[in-house]
Amino acid sequence: MRIGVPKEIKNNEFRVGLVPAGAEVLVGDGHEVVVEQGAGLGSGIADDDYIQAGASIAGDAGAAWDVDMVIKVKEPLPEEFGYLQPGQLLFCFLHLAGAPQVLDELLKRSVRAIGYETVQPEGGGLPLLAPMSQVAGKMAVQLGAAFLQREKGGSGILLGGVPGTKHGRIVIIGGGNVGINAAKVAYGLGAQVVIIDSDHGRLSYIDDIFDGKVVTLTSNAINIREALPNCDMLVGAALIPGARAPQLLTRQMLRTMRPGSVFVDVAIDQGGMSETSRLTCHAEPVYVEEGIIHYCVPNIPGSVPVTSTYALTNVTASYVCKLAAADIREALKANVALIRGVNTWDGHLTCPAVAAAFDMPCTPLEALIAT
Repeated sequence: MRIGVPKEIKNNEFRVGLVPAGAEVLVGDGHEVVVEQGAGLGSGIADDDYIQAGASIAGDAGAAWDVDMVIKVKEPLPEEFGYLQPGQLLFCFLHLAGAPQVLDELLKRSVRAIGYETVQPEGGGLPLLAPMSQVAGKMAVQLGAAFLQREKGGSGILLGGVPGTKHGRIVIIGGGNVGINAAKVAYGLGAQVVIIDSDHGRLSYIDDIFDGKVVTLTSNAINIREALPNCDMLVGAALIPGARAPQLLTRQMLRTMRPGSVFVDVAIDQGGMSETSRLTCHAEPVYVEEGIIHYCVPNIPGSVPVTSTYALTNVTASYVCKLAAADIREALKANVALIRGVNTWDGHLTCPAVAAAFDMPCTPLEALIAT
């Protein structure tokens, strides 16, 4: 198989979809790996590192896209739509429930697209999303704390406080990987932490690992409304695999927060958790609405690429090898996690959660690959 690794072009996205160790394994298995020039530089990986691993370097993006399978980090942007080819396999984060234009292009161009965020083994879990959720959760508090500084428009609260002063209070909606990692950093800083989730078993687990020192609340409108007025930082971390993020926060709810408080909506890549949420980028990460600083960057881990690239490729590499090793249909039939990861196939929408987000018909992938 001919496998391409283009350079990411999303705003301040410095990750790369494949590291030299992965390229070496693929080349050793008889595949051809084409890496766009400079694709790994943001993650501290030189072109020579890929060459030594047996890959070839493409002087332009077109050559890295003119392949059987494209390995990326983020979804294709409009500048890349022209590179998409019928029957081409695309393996990357898609987040199509929050990206209707990308979905339209993948369907129109008959691309076989597998989303990292929807690869789900039989036993559950999201193994390819998990490490980036861990990074995003930890960074959410780090970033939010910076924007609480007065010179950045924040309320001037130090989350951890000092003796004789009030500590900051952070409310986290969603107790998954993002939420728990955000709580770890916030608790470590000395902040008061509240986690809100709909899963009682998850809340019991959180209560246990934090030895009861983090407040846990069942997710409902009343608990959310009552938690916000005394909140200095709010983190949106709710997730429904593949689906649009649940909009649990209304404009009226945010109005009850203190001016200069910060809302970090980590769920923005799936559409965001508040009616006030809209996409931002690393170059212009925040805006103020209802007196609240909104941080809504969809690719938070892209700003720490040395950590993020290796954390991501550690878990994607084995799936890349499975996809490349055999006929694609046979590879999918042999792996339930990959079947669940397919979002589009030869012009058909195959992910139920994405179909529900846009009220579109969904075709079971099993029917499409049966012959």
